[in-house]
Amino acid sequence: MNLHEYQAKAILAKRGVPIPRGTACFDPLEALIAARNLKTDRVALKAQVHSGGRGKAGGVAVLSLSDDIRERATSMLGMRLITNQTGPEGKPVSALLVEEVVPIDHEFYLGVVLNRTTGRVTIMASAEGGMDIETLAKQSPEKIVTVQVHPLLGLAPFQARRVGYALSDAKDIAEEIAKIVTVLYQIFVDYDCNLVEINPLILTGKKLMALDTKISIDDHSMFRHRELESLRDRTQEDPMELAARKDGLSYVRLDGNIGCIVNGAGLAMATLDLIALHGGAPANFLDVGGGASESVVFDATTILLDDPRVKVVFINIFGGILRCDVLARGVISAVRRKGVTLPIIARIEGTSIEEGRQLFEQSGLPIQLIESLDEAARLVVEKTKSS
Repeated sequence: MNLHEYQAKAILAKRGVPIPRGTACFDPLEALIAARNLKTDRVALKAQVHSGGRGKAGGVAVLSLSDDIRERATSMLGMRLITNQTGPEGKPVSALLVEEVVPIDHEFYLGVVLNRTTGRVTIMASAEGGMDIETLAKQSPEKIVTVQVHPLLGLAPFQARRVGYALSDAKDIAEEIAKIVTVLYQIFVDYDCNLVEINPLILTGKKLMALDTKISIDDHSMFRHRELESLRDRTQEDPMELAARKDGLSYVRLDGNIGCIVNGAGLAMATLDLIALHGGAPANFLDVGGGASESVVFDATTILLDDPRVKVVFINIFGGILRCDVLARGVISAVRRKGVTLPIIARIEGTSIEEGRQLFEQSGLPIQLIESLDEAARLVVEKTKSS
């Protein structure tokens, strides 16, 4: 679960990290009042969407109090902001952060992530903030400082100071950076995060301040953080992923046009790889699990059929706990309910396979059974090219 900038900054502020003065606003008049209350020469209107690159996409406006703040807020609220991270569909803007404009003397980058190769929480920092960290890592990897944190010992004070002094020669600034690094690490651990990031952390005069912040929380840990559920903005999430999560399905939207229904994460990944090997592009990762019921299979199939990008449905099931006849009934019910005529390629093996095949063959639906996985994947890709 991602937090909006204003939500993430509130968490930082509670732990003593300085942030610019600002208010989250949800209508234009509220934005105008908030701007006047700041009593500063210039204000920034920042679109609150779960994406980076907002400034280049028109999601950040710097205005003076003499400008028509209400009109600009009206044009931003309700728009769909398209950035290099959102895809062509963009993200809806339902809130603005109205914030004071702070002079910037220097920009730093601070981030805490999980290094999945080492299995350790990793501090990443750079004296060159304000730009995409992935770009900086490719262009100038020597400018990035990393510190691996021992999972049992936690972040040691000397490690935090190492980061601080790597970013600044000034003792007071380095020590303040070290304190902020410690806060970010503690937030990461306390909230079971995937990412905690300040970019940029700015130096304004002799004061450090978090100008922009991201916090991403592992969805699988949300049962431990019920108090954060109210911060979830479902308008920023893919509606199909939301529907799948409600049914307990593992669903990830991809960029292709082949809808996949698979059971078991390993088989699902192998299926996606095989489709790509034959020149196709999956529209999703969808694992219905080993013990899915007929209703769950029905819901999973419905989610795929509701996706306008899907041209062909590929069912690859190895029936163990999930019986093939249960799968067949769920798929057939969903296809009949939706009334679609998309080609469906099914490769099924395992428990109750004969019953499953018989149900598919007698359904009268455009469902083609293929025994070979490789042949099925090849045929699926051919169907996308001819449809």
